[in-house]
Amino acid sequence: MPKKIATGIVTNDKTAKTRRVEIPRLVKHRAYGKYIHRKTICYVHDENNESSNGDTVEITECRPLSKTKRWSLLRVVQKSEAVDLAVLRAAEKVE
Repeated sequence: MPKKIATGIVTNDKTAKTRRVEIPRLVKHRAYGKYIHRKTICYVHDENNESSNGDTVEITECRPLSKTKRWSLLRVVQKSEAVDLAVLRAAEKVE
C-alpha cells in the first residue's frame, strides 16, 4: 500500500528534530450545508532541522517514531516570508 503524502504549514519548531504541521481542510456542515474550516495536526520528524515556522512542507507517512510522531519531512515546498524581529535586533546591536 502506498504511503500518504500531505502538504501543510509548520506552526511549531521549538523542539529538536520535531515539527508541528497543520493541514487545513474544508468540511461541509451536515445540517446547514455551510463549509467550515478545520485543520489536522501532525507531528513530523525533521532529521536535519530544515524547516521553520511558517514554511509550507510536504510530509509522508512513516513508522511510529514516538508516541505522537507518525510522519516524516519529505521536502520544504516554500520558505516563510516572515521576518524574525529578534534576529534583526541582534544584528543591529552587533553593527
